[in-house]
Amino acid sequence: MIDMNENFHEGGYTLMQRIKFMIKQFLKEPLWFRILISTTLLVSIIFSSSLFSDNAYFQSCSKLAAAIFFCAYGFKLRKSLKNSFILFILAGICIVLSILALY
Repeated sequence: MIDMNENFHEGGYTLMQRIKFMIKQFLKEPLWFRILISTTLLVSIIFSSSLFSDNAYFQSCSKLAAAIFFCAYGFKLRKSLKNSFILFILAGICIVLSILALY
């Protein structure tokens, strides 16, 4: 019989290691990259909230910020062609959605 607590604990431990590794990698990036990523992520989250839902310009800005976020990580991960391609596709989708939000 499988002990659910044991599997959950191992999975959680591995997940915590991955999160710590990603945070350490992020902190090794140049300051301009950290500011760009943090700013675009915050703008995207804040402007997509329900407080700004009735203004199309804020919604469009939110999607443009998400596109910049995906493009920045796409350029950063350009050694991994598959991951970079996926991020650029997501950035393109965000740009299209940003344009459509204005109409």
